[in-house]
Amino acid sequence: MTGSDLLSRIDAGIAPVVVDVRTRREFAQGHVPGALNHPLHSLLLNPADFPAALDEPVVVYCGHGPRARIAAAMMRRAGFRRIDLLDGHMAGWREHGFREET
Repeated sequence: MTGSDLLSRIDAGIAPVVVDVRTRREFAQGHVPGALNHPLHSLLLNPADFPAALDEPVVVYCGHGPRARIAAAMMRRAGFRRIDLLDGHMAGWREHGFREET
């Protein structure tokens, strides 16, 4: 999903569940508005803690992509069917100058 599409959905109040798999420190330094922080290491240790229902749309991101791809693969194996990655991840979000929450 593109950053502009996600931001439009956030602004319209129809955003999917947005999951940031970066560390708590990275998350605290700025994240996509409304994102939930579930660091990859915690998902690896406790995959039952995924923050959405199996049929809900979910957008996953990290700093540049690798952690999000791992998390998305884990979620697919756990039965999630509607997973998307944020294009460019947080680096791309910042590059475009989209607003962040802290």
